[in-house]
Amino acid sequence: MQLIEETQLKGDVPDFAIGDQVEVHQRILEGQKERIQVFGGTVISRRGSGAREMFTVRRIVQGEGVERIFPLNSPKIAKVEVKRTGRVRRAKLYYLRKRVGKATRLRERRAKGAEATAGRTGKKASATQTPAE
Repeated sequence: MQLIEETQLKGDVPDFAIGDQVEVHQRILEGQKERIQVFGGTVISRRGSGAREMFTVRRIVQGEGVERIFPLNSPKIAKVEVKRTGRVRRAKLYYLRKRVGKATRLRERRAKGAEATAGRTGKKASATQTPAE
């Protein structure tokens, strides 16, 4: 069973987590033509594992909440773009369904590593400079 599932996994799936703002590019067949439709929103849940992994994206359209569930490894998903990372403390964000407007905003998760240290070293360098006499 595992061997069959491994052949169906996609290799180009980006790392995204609950609370991230994503754009899901989905292939849609209209007659003989194929086009890409983009659905953007906040990831409120991920469930399953392996080839059966699914994720739910929520957005507000004309004042109404719209949620779509996408299979992560589906061939119909062209790509998933992470637009913004969210800092959350829950595994599922179902509480966002009851919120409206600015209350649905999430704090942004800052990346640890090169960006964080570059900002600090830049401040240190300017503080340690001595004035020319």
